[in-house]
Amino acid sequence: MALKLGLNLGYWGIGPQGDEAVELVQSVEKAGFDSAWAAESYGSDAVSVLAYLAAKTETIQLGAAILQVPARAPAAAAMAGVTIDALSNGRFIFGFGPSGPQVSEGWYGVPYAKPWGRTREYVEIVKQVVAREGRLEHSGEHWTLPLTEGEGVTGQGKALKLNIHPLRSQIPIYIGAIGRKSVEFAAEAADGWIPIFFSVDEWESTWGEHIEAGLAKGGRSREDLAVSPSVQVAIDGDLDAARAVVKMGLLLYLGGMGSRKTNFYVDLTHRFGFGEVADEVQSLYLDGKREDAFAAIPDELVDATAMIGTADQVAERVKAFEAQGVDRLIVSPVHGSPDERMHTVERLAEMVGAGSPA
Repeated sequence: MALKLGLNLGYWGIGPQGDEAVELVQSVEKAGFDSAWAAESYGSDAVSVLAYLAAKTETIQLGAAILQVPARAPAAAAMAGVTIDALSNGRFIFGFGPSGPQVSEGWYGVPYAKPWGRTREYVEIVKQVVAREGRLEHSGEHWTLPLTEGEGVTGQGKALKLNIHPLRSQIPIYIGAIGRKSVEFAAEAADGWIPIFFSVDEWESTWGEHIEAGLAKGGRSREDLAVSPSVQVAIDGDLDAARAVVKMGLLLYLGGMGSRKTNFYVDLTHRFGFGEVADEVQSLYLDGKREDAFAAIPDELVDATAMIGTADQVAERVKAFEAQGVDRLIVSPVHGSPDERMHTVERLAEMVGAGSPA
């Protein structure tokens, strides 16, 4: 199967926004990209962005990369999904992940204990709501629906089901995951998997056994899981500036998206061979030495996790993704200029032979 391309808009307001974002999505739609994806952290929310894009596009799929589990109740996520799916005539893709303890507890006020147990139940509830085969009832460690007891509970809760008929009774669900058990869960229960900081040369050694364990647990095969890494890309133009953008992202995730005790991205970077770099960057960042932390990120780490270079250089990397059996590249053009971003996505479309959608 040919490699597919998705566009990662990132965070509305930090990445492209407004007319610029719409024009970019419409351009990649015409170029043959199969999907466009929106993110959320503690700024813009993905639901609003994707609903807006549903009205501005015709054929491209619209994915959440990702909806944060602590941000909304599972039934609310399901309602948003079936609504966007209806607005887009069946083009929506769920994407879920538990976020991290800093955001979950600091922003949403939701305890972070057992994040993947919560995510598993969350996905089960969303599937049940969308399927609409009966009234919503769930009894688990993290959710009980309807609520029957507890402080403030009236006991008047009623098992309900959607009062509208979804356009589809099954909407694809992707999982954003990089840890061993979380990747295993994605392989067991999800339609697709979205890893970040994906090293095409090391991903099989990093995650392969966990993918196989999850597939076996779910009675599935590799063809049942769409491997769709998020990858930063820049072709031609100011490549030094593009590398600096990638390094700023690495700096934020290795240094600031976690604590000395818990940082999933530092753990991952250890697993594909840059552990000393990750530890140094994190230590310098948390000590307030951010310029030194930035300077400690080598170009080799950029090259391992992004595609920055001439058209020929990037084309070779794209071939490596194809050879490794990756299903889709969700690409983030990291050039600052709209013209350079457009050049990057157009050349990528040429490299994978993407044609205009039927």
